[in-house]
This record gives sequence, C-alpha cells and structure tokens, in this order.
Amino acid sequence: MAAAQDRAAPPTADVSAWRPRVKGVVEVFHAHFTGYAYPMHVHEAWTLLIVDDGAVRYDLDRHEHGTPHDTVSLLPPHVPHNGSPVTPDGFRKRVLYLDASVLGEELIGPAVDGPDLRDPLLRRRVGQLHAALARPGDEWEADSRLTLIGERLRSHLRSTDPVPAARRDPVLARRLRELLDGSVVEGVTLETAAALLQAHPAHLVRAFSGAYGIAPHQYLTARRVDRARRLLLDGRPVGEVAVAAGFYDQAHLTRHFRRLVGVTPGRYSTARYLTST
Repeated sequence: MAAAQDRAAPPTADVSAWRPRVKGVVEVFHAHFTGYAYPMHVHEAWTLLIVDDGAVRYDLDRHEHGTPHDTVSLLPPHVPHNGSPVTPDGFRKRVLYLDASVLGEELIGPAVDGPDLRDPLLRRRVGQLHAALARPGDEWEADSRLTLIGERLRSHLRSTDPVPAARRDPVLARRLRELLDGSVVEGVTLETAAALLQAHPAHLVRAFSGAYGIAPHQYLTARRVDRARRLLLDGRPVGEVAVAAGFYDQAHLTRHFRRLVGVTPGRYSTARYLTST
C-alpha cells in the first residue's frame, strides 16, 4: 500500500532562476525535482549542467547518457534531449545557459559525441561560478571564472590538453594591476580590461594570478575593503561607505569585509570609537 502511494505521489519542484549581469550567461537555473521527467525539447543556448543530489538520465541524439556527481554535462543548442530522475528521490541540479560568446556553434558536433565531461577541476569551477553568480556585486569574479570554464570546455571539445601551459607575463600583470588601481571604486569589467590591454581574458587572469598569487577579482576586492576601512575610521556610516568604496550594497561590503578583516564593518566602526576615547 505504501509503495503504491509513493508511486502515485505527485511531482514536486523547488526552483529558482535569474539572469545575472554577466556577459555570456543567458540564465541561471537551480532546481530540485521529484517525480518529474522532461520531454524531448531543445534550447537556443548551451546547457551547462551539474547535479548535486541524485542523478539524471537523458537521451541526446538517440544515445543515453547520465550525470553522476563528478560529471559536468554540456548539452549543445538546437539538439533535442530529455531528462528524468534515476531514483524516486529525484535530483537537485544547477544549470547555466550560455550563449555563443562562450561556445561557438562549431563545437556542437563534438558536444553531441561527448556531452558528459569527467573533470573534477571543471566541476569545482562550475560550482564556484554558481556561487559567484548568486552574489550581486561579484561580477568580476564570475567573469573570471566563466572565462576559465569556457576555455577548459573548448579544450575538452577540441580534444586538446584541458590544462593550458602556464606562461608568465609580468608586464601584462603589472598593467592590469595599474588599471585596477585606477578604477577601485567605479570598477572595470574583465572584457573591458582585456580590450584595453589587448589580451585574451583567460590569459589576463592567469598572468595576474601567476605574478601576484591572487586573482584579479580578489585583488580588487581587497583594495575596496582597504578603502572601506579608511572611510569607516573617518566616521562615515556603513551604508555610505559601501557605495563610496565600490561595493554593490551594504550586504556586499559586509560579506567581504568580515571575510578579510574578521569582523563586520559595524563592529569595526564601533571599535574605532572605543579606542579613540
């Protein structure tokens, strides 16, 4: 009786979706489905999929595939596919829909032949990108991570070494640091920096990280936190400091300030008054 009731249980869904302010990402989609199966359908964009709980089986070009935990699945645009849970508990997935600026249509054929990529580093980077996309104000980090992910995906699909050889470029790294130093508050996108410095975005990120031991987005955030500290010591209110230091909002400032300083901006500001009396 209980088994029959379980089989008759209606499908459930818990979903969230948004369009981030990051070029190349058409949509972010997080979902937990039970008792639901996708019919055959197509997307205009590339579908980059990771499954956090459960597993999904799907058909693509008349071949069956699956999504174990260590797999990143890349489904090409315009190619019909379906999807269904492997177990009664359903599945929890995170999906990025990417446009042609990340992956071109010339890669559709290789993606059809091998959509499931077993690459732990790639999977970890995709998870980190999802985390960055969920935090307003961290677009620099998201841009950087997407750039490296796109490069790694292209390497997989072209059957080349997915780990590009490191190439030191201290001059380029210094020029990017100077650019970031000159735009701490207003910021600069990775795309704009790459155009100004005439360098590929992925090479720009690797050159900077190799030269300074820190990613460009981490460097820019640290500079903004330093600016916020000075403004807080001047007695300015936290909400005003967040904008003046280049953060998206007060919550954005608080998250990074606490991570780098160990206390919230409010607590830091209070400490100023305690030590000055």
